[in-house]
Amino acid sequence: MAHIAFIGLGVMGGPIAGHLAKAGHQMTVYNRSIGKAKSWAEAYGGAVAVSPAKAAEHADIVISCVGTDDDLSQVTLGRDGAFRAMRPGGLYIDHTTVSARIARQLYVEGESRGLYFVDAPVTGGQAGAEKGSLSVMCGGSQPAVDAAKIVMQAYAARIVHVGKAGAGQTAKMVNQICIGGVVQGLAEALRFAQAAELNLDKVFEAISGGAAQSWQMDNYWKTMAADSFDFGFAVDWMRKDLGLALEEARANGATLPVTALIDQFFADVQAMGGHRQDTSALVRRITRA
Repeated sequence: MAHIAFIGLGVMGGPIAGHLAKAGHQMTVYNRSIGKAKSWAEAYGGAVAVSPAKAAEHADIVISCVGTDDDLSQVTLGRDGAFRAMRPGGLYIDHTTVSARIARQLYVEGESRGLYFVDAPVTGGQAGAEKGSLSVMCGGSQPAVDAAKIVMQAYAARIVHVGKAGAGQTAKMVNQICIGGVVQGLAEALRFAQAAELNLDKVFEAISGGAAQSWQMDNYWKTMAADSFDFGFAVDWMRKDLGLALEEARANGATLPVTALIDQFFADVQAMGGHRQDTSALVRRITRA
């Protein structure tokens, strides 16, 4: 069992840290909102730290799940950042979805301090975090990823070492590009079925067992039909992720015309007040016939 510092106890980080506590690891947690950290500690045990550095100073492993590049930079390299307190040989695992650029930067910064760094974004949503069935895509050195897998098994059903530093983040961009296209196709198909006055339950029964089947269809067809959009990954976060993919495409020369279009469709949903609605709210911008 390891002494683990966990930074960021949101809808993903809180459950992930909970699985680690249940697995028997010694936990110290930090969250920007101290009240959330105290509530977590009351539920799972462990200590509450007042800064990332304080959380990390006695830890073997530090894990973060925060929001943006700036958030990650602050909790790692800031004045009270974890990198300042970690001991040489320590392992840092980051589950935030951020740019490949900062992942590569933190790998280099960590290496200069004698630390191992793994960029390890996840997919599977809040439900996957709560069930402990996340998929993790990892970038970093083989020894670092091998060490990370030992603890990540507490909350992940699939862990894949994609490649060198930053590869985990670029793989997550691939994931989000796929999701955006599938959700837009699902939204158009649903509105088409409604315009044709088909029985939506029968349509789902007919097509969900064939080539059109997807995770998005299985989880969102019925809620989209009911104009209910509070069941998953928020539009605001998806726009952040697609922005990262478009930025990386400009750097590596990839062409993403459909992704760029769908990103603008998500912007339309934001303008309609759907910032915190899940990604299936794309259907809102398609007028019913």
